[in-house]
Amino acid sequence: MEKESGIQNEIIEGRNAVMEALRAGRAMDKLYISKGEVDRTLGHIASTARDKGIVVVECDRRKLDFMSRTHAHQGVIALAAVREYCSVEDLFAIAEERGEAPFLIVCDEISDGHNLGAIIRSAECAGAHGVIIPKRRSAGLTAVVDKASAGAAEHMAVARVPNIPAALKELKDRGVWVYGTAADGQNDLWHTDFSGPLALVIGSEGDGMGRLVRECCDFIVSLPMKGRVSSLNASAAAAITMYEILRQRSL
Repeated sequence: MEKESGIQNEIIEGRNAVMEALRAGRAMDKLYISKGEVDRTLGHIASTARDKGIVVVECDRRKLDFMSRTHAHQGVIALAAVREYCSVEDLFAIAEERGEAPFLIVCDEISDGHNLGAIIRSAECAGAHGVIIPKRRSAGLTAVVDKASAGAAEHMAVARVPNIPAALKELKDRGVWVYGTAADGQNDLWHTDFSGPLALVIGSEGDGMGRLVRECCDFIVSLPMKGRVSSLNASAAAAITMYEILRQRSL
């Protein structure tokens, strides 16, 4: 569970409470279950969560003890999302409703909640139609992300997908051009044409885009760097690129 400056994600503890939340269709970011448990009830909870597309994480019971507020978690804790996730199809519907070519942001394993929140904030301000994140190895719509987005997470459509390369291929099949960002990109930001339907891929904080994700990109874009530092923070690079896209679309 993320804790910072008094911000705490809403958690649901205990077998009955978690099961009822699942039945009610409550939006969940992750479900943590005690590793090695063979209890039938916990197994049913885990399978129900997986059927609903929720990430299930097996962890040491000591981690659950640390996360617990009630100290009666019964081997299962659900981390509630601050809002519902949507589908990739929903993002296209938003673009169509606005009468605009799709403008999507794809986050490739952005694990820091502050970075993801900042990216969502910039995306909302720049007029993007939605953000796509992976289900695993990524921050989700947690309280920290919501706070970092300054409320933008309440308005921005966020889709979670099992696999980013597969999602990018789906976008390309629907006529979307995919732009990646990397320091060694052959396309200079100021001289790249961002017209038409597009998806902008933002790589992870440490390693950038994964190999398979990079191979899915039609263009690799680099930002001009005049200082001694070789790269920008992921959210800063994302904001600059998004606003160049907005500038071109506003001409």
